[in-house]
Amino acid sequence: MFYLLHGEDEFRRSEALAQMKKKMGDPAMADLNTVILDGRKVTLGELIHACDAVPFLADRRLVIVRGLLARLESERGKRGEETDFERGLVDYLQRLPETTRLVFLEDESIGEDNPIHQLALAHERGYVKEFKPLQGGHLRRWIAQRVEKKGGQILPSAVEELAAFIGNNLRLLDQEIDKLMAYVNGARPINTEDVRLLVSYVQEANIFEMVDALGRRDGERAIEILHELLDRDVAPPYLLYMITRQFRIMLQVKELARRGMGRREISEALKLRQFIVDKGLRQARNFSFEQLEVAYRKLLKTDIALKTGRMEPVLALDMLIVELSGEEGATSAEI
Repeated sequence: MFYLLHGEDEFRRSEALAQMKKKMGDPAMADLNTVILDGRKVTLGELIHACDAVPFLADRRLVIVRGLLARLESERGKRGEETDFERGLVDYLQRLPETTRLVFLEDESIGEDNPIHQLALAHERGYVKEFKPLQGGHLRRWIAQRVEKKGGQILPSAVEELAAFIGNNLRLLDQEIDKLMAYVNGARPINTEDVRLLVSYVQEANIFEMVDALGRRDGERAIEILHELLDRDVAPPYLLYMITRQFRIMLQVKELARRGMGRREISEALKLRQFIVDKGLRQARNFSFEQLEVAYRKLLKTDIALKTGRMEPVLALDMLIVELSGEEGATSAEI
């Protein structure tokens, strides 16, 4: 039997592979009968040799090949025709030993025009599963089902909050769900307040709101958000770090946008999630470059004051917010 597990959703791909390993039986024997090959380097001969080997004191042998089909597609693209490796592999897969489970693991989606993909769809001993990133209702359903699978409950509003601020990073979502479940300890469903209290990405969203208030020169609202976060035991140094980070992001995205880069290009260049880039671009419109640079210097000065103990942390943050919200000359012009 041979399998093609492909697509960008690394978490669900990994879980599918883990289930396959679990079906191998005793973990110790499964490890002895599992081989992992680097598809970027492996030769056809090495792959055939691994698959033809007889299982050791077991019924099955698992051979995992990472990234082979992407490599072969790249080689085929250069030549414009099927490679000898692909032809040989297609031929071999039709006589793959009954005792071997061969898994092609690919980080990206493999098109249906790929000969191995085509064979897996057509052959009775082939299997294909594509793992696309979850969106919308599919993502919200996954969150709710994940909590239920772990023995917990979650309110729809809390599901919405997680989906909005973490997105389809399922590995991070799974970690946050574990944290939230430990916090409520089965006593009640996870609610929105729990998410806002414990999930760092939601705290980051509150930082965005505070910066929005600063951009509007609404010092009162910015101070209010600051103290809400302090009341939730968010440490002052962390708050200062997050505010500084957001002003740095605004400077960076404003400069890259001025150079003509689009949202996606900026996201890739800065290695930031699209949500953060979009927020940074919108917020940066409230400040000129000069204002951002002045604000950034004030943030660094406050950081030094906190680290040297020259100012009490909460007072230092209060004064900083007042200074930042009092800057003159805000502009709503496009970047």
